[in-house]
Amino acid sequence: MCELVRPEPYKAGIQNGGFRRGVYRQASFGVGLPNVAAAGYTAKTAFRLVFMWRALFRNVHCNRSLQEKLFAEVPFPPHVYWTQWLVMEERVPLPAAQLPCADVEKLWGIPRTLFIQKLQENPDGDDMLRMEWRELYNLAVAHHGSTAMLCHHVLKHHQSSDHSELESMYHQYTQCRFQWLFTYWLFRQPAPLNRQLRAIYLQWRKHCKTKVSTWGETVCDVRYLASLHPITSDYWRGKLARGDENIGIHTVGSYFSMCKSLVAWILGRDWGKLKRRKVYEDTLDGVYLLLKREMQERLVDHERFWQVAKVQMNRVCTLEETAVNYVNWKMIETLPYYKKRMLHDWIYLEENTWLRELLPDELFTLLEFHTKISQGNLHGASASARLSRLVWLYLHSGEQLYLQGVKQMVLQFVYTPLTISTDVLSAELWQPGFRAEAP
Repeated sequence: MCELVRPEPYKAGIQNGGFRRGVYRQASFGVGLPNVAAAGYTAKTAFRLVFMWRALFRNVHCNRSLQEKLFAEVPFPPHVYWTQWLVMEERVPLPAAQLPCADVEKLWGIPRTLFIQKLQENPDGDDMLRMEWRELYNLAVAHHGSTAMLCHHVLKHHQSSDHSELESMYHQYTQCRFQWLFTYWLFRQPAPLNRQLRAIYLQWRKHCKTKVSTWGETVCDVRYLASLHPITSDYWRGKLARGDENIGIHTVGSYFSMCKSLVAWILGRDWGKLKRRKVYEDTLDGVYLLLKREMQERLVDHERFWQVAKVQMNRVCTLEETAVNYVNWKMIETLPYYKKRMLHDWIYLEENTWLRELLPDELFTLLEFHTKISQGNLHGASASARLSRLVWLYLHSGEQLYLQGVKQMVLQFVYTPLTISTDVLSAELWQPGFRAEAP
């Protein structure tokens, strides 16, 4: 059976008519749900029930409520309502089913004649069958002729069932799916990987030792752990991969895989502790800012993260070299070199391409990293002198107010010529002596 997709296209498919509903059902489940009216359901209701079930079942590994329903009777199958839904699944995380032959006939719709040999081999001589779920699924598909007809069989037997519990569990799933899957991913890795993930997750990251000490325990504050990284905070709030929890958690996994590679690279350098931490933090900040929009739209894999991280590391290391190899990175943040780099990076953003094209060269060069601003250029009423003064104040004070002033002045220098040109043209068109000549 195909993996389910998110609810948004489901709603759109319902609104756009029967043909699209059929196409979407086929794409979602691998079945077309034929003749659902004969099973006592409208097409919309049938799709809704199957959709809710499949959404819950594919995340059963992190859904404790559903686990309690499915595993309550182990080693025997769960309640007949949940067993009937499991009939549609090829892979079921339960021991081999132990049921009377009559129950298997009813639930799977398989005739008794197909089990004669197994019943004869039964050492107890009763009609109890012990079969793997996949074997039962394959027999059912072969008997019914297709997965679509097997789905139809399940819906037909569910026509008198009360689905309120399924609906309640699905509502809970929609509210908590990001938190459930993140918690499972963070704490349920295999033992060696779990230790590595915890180390990388907390590497050079400011955190409260008291809250981290309960890592993986019932009382652990998972929301706090999610807040330690911008990407995990975004995932917790459903901001990654257009709200698809499964794609989003793969992006989170790829991000920390990149972090592992980054830590290994930094620890291989002959640097002090403070410099290592600073390079790591600045690199991750750059990676997140550059890929934020992309992560919100689609899956970002390890290679993409690592490609961007290498570029950011190069920029950070170049900055460190430009700052005359200061060991104390806390000092570097206060240096004019560092602030000039921020101005340079701002004007070279892709969204500011139009500014670079319209800004006069004498003003544009003042924002470039390698341009030095001497005290002799700070005097006068020219546009260059005014911008130089504001840049100088920002470089030597670090006040964000001056940085915003630089950006506003640059925009003003670009907009003013455009406004003057428009006003002049308008004035010429409306002066009394002006008349449009006939062609």
